Amino acid sequence: MTTEFRTERDSMGEVQVPADALYGAQTQRAIDNFAIAGTPMPIAFIRALLDLKRAAAEANAALDQLDQARTDAIVASVIQLQGSAELMSHFPVDVFQTGSGTSSNMNANEVLATLASRNLGEEVSPNDDVNSGQSSNDVIPSAMHIAAAVALENELLPALAHLVEVLEQKAVSLAHITKTGRTHLMDAMPVRFDQVLGGWSAQIQHAMRKLEDAGGELQGLVIGGTAVGTGVNASGGFSEAVCERLNELTGLNFYPAENRFAGMGAQDVVVSVSGVLKTLAVALMKISNDLRWMNSGPLAGLGEIELPALQPGSSIMPGKVNPVIPEAVAMASAQVIGNDTSITVAGQSGNFELNVMLPLLASKLLDSLALMTRSASSLADDAILGFKVREEQVAGPLSKNPVLVTALNPVIGYLKAAEIAKAAYKQGRPVLEVAEEMTDLSRQELESLLDPQALTESDQSS
Repeated sequence: MTTEFRTERDSMGEVQVPADALYGAQTQRAIDNFAIAGTPMPIAFIRALLDLKRAAAEANAALDQLDQARTDAIVASVIQLQGSAELMSHFPVDVFQTGSGTSSNMNANEVLATLASRNLGEEVSPNDDVNSGQSSNDVIPSAMHIAAAVALENELLPALAHLVEVLEQKAVSLAHITKTGRTHLMDAMPVRFDQVLGGWSAQIQHAMRKLEDAGGELQGLVIGGTAVGTGVNASGGFSEAVCERLNELTGLNFYPAENRFAGMGAQDVVVSVSGVLKTLAVALMKISNDLRWMNSGPLAGLGEIELPALQPGSSIMPGKVNPVIPEAVAMASAQVIGNDTSITVAGQSGNFELNVMLPLLASKLLDSLALMTRSASSLADDAILGFKVREEQVAGPLSKNPVLVTALNPVIGYLKAAEIAKAAYKQGRPVLEVAEEMTDLSRQELESLLDPQALTESDQSS
């Protein structure tokens, strides 16, 4: 840890900064003032912020607002930072800072100005050059949108597509196995494993469609709105030029937001995306819990499947193996649900022309995107892909399931069927045997009516 300092000056006076720090006075004041979480802004946000600063510099050059030498120096500094393993050491500002994220914006401005000055051999100003045509109030929400859109398009949606692919492949391989269905955690009519996994797949595909819709709105940027949305000190065409350059950098389709006042004073798009992420988290938690229940046992639980054995499950009970991946995914899902509550509260904290919880919104949104990406991949590769069905364990309870008698309702009536179900349950015998004794139906008729596999094919919705 450095013990050497240099003196930096800003509009408030002098401040001591570590000698080897790339940042300047305003960042140091933020470090001194904001020591709440000890957690800096997410690296995905910082990278998006740097991309935005690069695009802004190049846009200003194209609009004759910044000379080419300074532009080149700023661009080179962005490239230098993004190729650095020590990137985050230059961006230490806490998540819980000023609500506009001004400290993070100035942190980026100062770091880039320092490097650009070194590259150019003359002074590059953090405010007049790096921040030209910009304000924290349009930079921070734009960087948040950029980071989230990139994470959604390049990471989460591909991870979900992979999960769907694994679910569908697994469903095909298990289509021949019928199991006891359950409602209220109680035995119900039979279902096939491919129907169960198909239901899970449909949940994920639903979330994907909603994310694609919501994610499209993330690509609308308020950059160019500057202080209050009016665009003061930003050149005409600046927004369009920044978005055009960002699209070249990211391969996405960023565009100037339809209404900057809404995009700066409120954060409804972020709240909407978070709501869909919460829906996805609920789906992953449902799938995880189904896996845990089916895996329970192996002797005293349902024991229908065996999840991959990944690690010992107990420090005291030898041989115990737990469903660790579904448990981890369920916890991650719980965190995303909690993040959505934070985002909801933060989203309504728009006071007149500016939302004043922007760093929190960025942190929680990016956290949710990352958690769901890793959870989807882990669930696909470490749980669903490798689980095995214990077919004997599935077949035994299915053959004795009294609820199979439901199929006889149209033939013998509900009350007679209920008598058979009660007798079969009490005697611990298959419904078919009891029904043969208590009805006039032949065994051949009963075998046809009570065939579990056939009963799973009676769905008229397809």
